Amino acid sequence: MEILAILETLEDLIEKSVNVPVLGKCLVDKEEVLEIIKEIRLKLPDDIKQAKWVKEERQRILLEAQKEANNIVKEAENKIAALVDEHEITKRAYEQANEIIANAQKNARDIRLGTREYADSILNKVEEILRDTIDVIKSDREELK
Repeated sequence: MEILAILETLEDLIEKSVNVPVLGKCLVDKEEVLEIIKEIRLKLPDDIKQAKWVKEERQRILLEAQKEANNIVKEAENKIAALVDEHEITKRAYEQANEIIANAQKNARDIRLGTREYADSILNKVEEILRDTIDVIKSDREELK
């Protein structure tokens, strides 16, 4: 993400700044810091858009998985209806249908869990980045005050 590179630039600027011995503070170029903050503000919406995209993609994947599961269940039900004519065939069909439904439900559940975990991890990373960015900005503002 571009925001991380910008934050590293800000970090480098602060680390390379002139230290004021007794105060434990440092002198930084105000214009340079303000320019970096402006750049952060410009890039931050892109990162938020990316997080929104991840959330929407997660929702799309969940819906797709649910549709696939529904299709598999409907297929199983159609197979059952076609095999109802004979008792032995019907008995085997019920067994197969139950197995297919159970597998479809398990697959759908696994897909849902996987996509939720993936989306959650991406959103968690974005949240951490945003939290770190806000902490840096707050710290910088405090130093500017």
